[in-house]
Formats: sequence, structure tokens, C-alpha cells
Amino acid sequence: MGRFTAFRFTVDPSPLQVVVLARHAGASRFAFNQCLALVKEALDARHRGVPVVVPWSGFDLINAFNSWKCSAAAGRRFVVDAAGSVEVVVTGLAWRARVCQQVCEEAAVDLGRGLSAWAESRRGNRPGRRVGFPTFKRKTRTRPSFRIRCKTTKAGRASIRVGDPTAGPRSVCLPRIGILRVREDTRRLRRMIRTGRAHIRYATVSCRAGRWTITVTVQAVDLHPARQHPPRPDTDSSGWVGVDRGLAALVVAADRTGRQVLRVDDAPRPLRAALPRLRRLSRQVSRKQRGSRNRAEAVARLARAHLRVANVRRYFLHEVANRLVKTHDRLVLEDLHTAGLLRNRRLAAAISDAGWADLARIIGYQQRWRGGHAIAAPRWYPSTKMCSACGTVGPALPLSVRIFRCGECGHAADRDVNAAVNLAVWAEEHVQTRDPEVRGPVINASRGDGSGRRPRAGETSPDDGGTPPPRISVTAGTPEKGGVS
Repeated sequence: MGRFTAFRFTVDPSPLQVVVLARHAGASRFAFNQCLALVKEALDARHRGVPVVVPWSGFDLINAFNSWKCSAAAGRRFVVDAAGSVEVVVTGLAWRARVCQQVCEEAAVDLGRGLSAWAESRRGNRPGRRVGFPTFKRKTRTRPSFRIRCKTTKAGRASIRVGDPTAGPRSVCLPRIGILRVREDTRRLRRMIRTGRAHIRYATVSCRAGRWTITVTVQAVDLHPARQHPPRPDTDSSGWVGVDRGLAALVVAADRTGRQVLRVDDAPRPLRAALPRLRRLSRQVSRKQRGSRNRAEAVARLARAHLRVANVRRYFLHEVANRLVKTHDRLVLEDLHTAGLLRNRRLAAAISDAGWADLARIIGYQQRWRGGHAIAAPRWYPSTKMCSACGTVGPALPLSVRIFRCGECGHAADRDVNAAVNLAVWAEEHVQTRDPEVRGPVINASRGDGSGRRPRAGETSPDDGGTPPPRISVTAGTPEKGGVS
């Protein structure tokens, strides 16, 4: 099994199943908050000088929550007999038998990953922005969601089944929840599971804009060799295609010879198209009384409109990424500082509507699936104002200028094509060879450590197996974001 992929289906639940799904989502949120409360209590006790063990990893948090849910702190009952004597009966969580216990365990694992990410970021060992200390989840601001792992019995029956014969092809069966009807066809996933090319790892159920979805994550084999790019020798540095992302044209791709291989001018721009409707629905929400049923219905209508915008954008980005990945095995994109560009109030809406960061992410993992390469050029590489013919760097070009003209050699070209050519040239000059250890090309650049895969907060690490928490001095209560004690 060489890759992880996910299949998302829209659930068509009955009214009783909606209650069951909401109950499991609430149990996941409750377990996360309770585990965080246990961590904070232990940190406060350590700050007072009490020698206690702080549950830090996912394994330790699961054990701590399992011990707490059966204790008197979780629930107790006072029994008074006829003589007037009172007896305390420990019940623990009264509702713990009504939900799947894996939901609480996965919530504890998520908290453990968040704590590890905060600790690594505080030490400076984690790249990217500083990660804050985990906070409690609120019912009104947290998206209902929970995760269940797939276990296999001794008889070989999986706990999560897709297209069960007793329920029909368009169904997903979850433990303790039962059969959930889905709207999309599951034929492709069922075929992969039946032929042994995929194994279900876990299923994530979430609700957004009143619509429940289930995402089945599977570990699948590599793509067929006919669908993968043929391998290139390590000494071959040609074949790179530069991909320039913009607003007038979403994507312009060209090689170093100046041949334009793809140009996408017909981006749907779903946010701009839906902006009048979003404004009208937002005004309807503001006119409703807070806490009323009418306001809740208006908020649901507005959320459904935003969800449609996101779905249209995601579908189009996948189409563009497929067109690039299927035809070219070496792609180079510019490392755009999207968060900084969004500070421009005149272009923030258009940049958000384009989805530049999502497009780069999709191209990256699809190239890995097909055995290709997708790298990022340095953020300060002057691809737009550099002449692709002579290499002269000119002044910055305003967005209104669509034709690049070199003041030295007189070369004229479309500014997007010129930028794409410069990216392709940079890749051929800086990519040296392929390092099998990092599973990616080694870049002769001044910034970063190459294009190898870097760890993220959501990844499973050896710390989830019961590693003791790090020795970090913290103050009482919740540490401040980015603070140093």
C-alpha cells in the first residue's frame, strides 16, 4: 500500500440517525474538552510543586479519560434507604454506553497531536507559524465531527463496510451507528476494496451547513504503471514546466522554450458570482432576532450558499490540477505568500476566490501519486519582471500591464507566459538530482532544506505511542500563544 486517499459521500440520514450522529459528535467534543481539562489540572498541580504525571501523548490521554469516565468525578448517585442512611453509588458517565468508544479515543489522539505541535513550535523545531495551546471546543462554534477507526474481527469482517449486501450499494455501515444511506455511487471504492487494492483505515463524519458527509480514508496501492509518469534518469534536468498563477488567467503553463502548454482563462469565480445572493442572505440574518428560530433558518441558508461556493471552486481546481498532472511529470510553481497578499483590501476577495494555495496542494499530492515532481521556486524569485530571453531584471510591473517588454533586448511576451518560462528555467538550473531518502528532488536553493515532505500537526508520530511529555516550564492555567515562561 503506497498512498492514502479519501472518498467523500453525502449522507441521507433519517431523523433518528441525525440524533445519533449529533450524539456522537457531542461525545467527541466532550472527550476533547475533558482531556484538555485533565491536562490543565495536571499542569496547575505541577506548577504548585505537586509531583504529578501530565498526560501528554494520545495513548496517555486515552488511559486518563478511560479512568476518569468510570470514576465518581464523572457521575455518582446517592441512594437513601428506609433507615435514612445514604450510600454513594459510582455510575461514571451515564451515557458512555450509547456511543462508540472509539469516538472518544480519537478525540484524545487529536488533543495529543495538538499538544505535541504546540511543544515543537515552542521549541522552534516545527516550521511555519507558531502554534497556540489547544483551547476548549464550543458547541456553537465547532463543526460537528467525529472519527471512527476500522477494525477487523477474527473472522475477517471489517467494522466499517461500504456497500453492504444487506443495505445496498449506496450505503456505509459504521459500528454502533448502523447503516447510513449515501447519495453518491460507491462503485469505485467497492471495486478497490473487493480486489484488495485498498483497505479502509477510518471514517470521518462531519456536518456543514446542515448536511452530513462521511469521508472514508483508505490506504491504497500505487497507481497502475500505465497511469504513472515514466521515470527519468538522475542526470536529466529537462522537461520542467512552469506554472504561473494569477487573477486574469488562473493558470498559465509553459516550458523553457516559450511554448504555452495550458492557459485557463475561464475560471468560474464562484464567490464573485454568488456575492449578490450572499449579501442578500447576510442582510436577512442581521434582521432576525438573536436566538430565534427564524435566525437559525437564515443562518442555515447562508451557510448552504457558502458551501456551494466552496464546492464549485474545489471541483474546478481538481479539474485544472488533473489536466496539468496527467500531461506533465515535472511542474514548478512559485512560492506565493498568500496570507500576505490577502492584506491588500482591493485584491483580497479575488485572491481568495482563485484558490491558489489549494491548487498548489492538489498538484503536489497528485504528482506524488503519479511518480512526478512538483517543486516551489523561492518566494523572492523575480519571475514576473525578469526577461525570459536575456535574463535582465526590470522594474516591477503593475497589474494593468499585460505585456512584458524588455528594455535591454526588446523581447515582448505575455507577462504570464514570461513568468512561467522563467520558472521552468529556474527549475532546470537548480534541480540537481533526485534523493531517494526524501522522495523528492534536491534543490540548490538558499532557503529551506529541499522539497522533501515535512511533518504537520495532524500527522501520526511516535509520540502517540506513550512517550512521556516533554519537560516544559509552564505557568498556571492556559499558556499564552507564543509566550515564553
